[in-house]
Amino acid sequence: MFKGRHIDRSVILLCVRWYLAYNLSLRNLEEMMAERGIGVDHATVHRWVVRYSPELLERFNRTKRPVSRKWHIDETYIKVRGRWMYLYRAIDSNGDTVEFWFSERRDLTAAKRFLRKALKRHGRPERIVIDGSQTNREAILSCDTTDRLQERRKLKLIRIRQSAYLNNRIEQDHRATKRRVRPMLGFKSIGSARVILGGIEVIHMMRKGQAKYACNPRPSLAEQFELLAA
Repeated sequence: MFKGRHIDRSVILLCVRWYLAYNLSLRNLEEMMAERGIGVDHATVHRWVVRYSPELLERFNRTKRPVSRKWHIDETYIKVRGRWMYLYRAIDSNGDTVEFWFSERRDLTAAKRFLRKALKRHGRPERIVIDGSQTNREAILSCDTTDRLQERRKLKLIRIRQSAYLNNRIEQDHRATKRRVRPMLGFKSIGSARVILGGIEVIHMMRKGQAKYACNPRPSLAEQFELLAA
């Protein structure tokens, strides 16, 4: 994972973890490393975050515990180059993250793509709670119909519950991502936004203890990073 790097892996992991987990800027990390006698440019830290976030996410997904059969789905706004874009997210009835998908648009195509990704990785839920979004409702009905037509065995319909009140659970869950994104003052490109948001979501799942190894006693964030990078 760190082959060919001239700086020790522990420094790289520390910078990546601190940037994804805490309200620190890239220049904050450059200064903090300089205080420790380590010369690291802020642009280098950014390259590390972009380089390693996808790999950390992929490794985390291989260790992720199964989610429940009751989901909450919603999307939140993320600014990229001055434009509002959309982060689709799903959590289960226990508050665990099911799936997420970053999209330039908020439409039926994006909602269906997100839902197909979630269904492929986690199987079919019994129920999905959404707010008043008709687009999300249509996406669920479309994906559900396609699944049932393709399967030889009879599948139960996915129940849809539309309730802004019941979907407050995921609205609250968005806050962890929004808190970290806000100090960044917007992303400079769609590609870096997608990658860094994936890293932030990994941190969020680690804090929820969603990895199979996160049992009693639950490892710290630093220990979980070390396990993923081992």
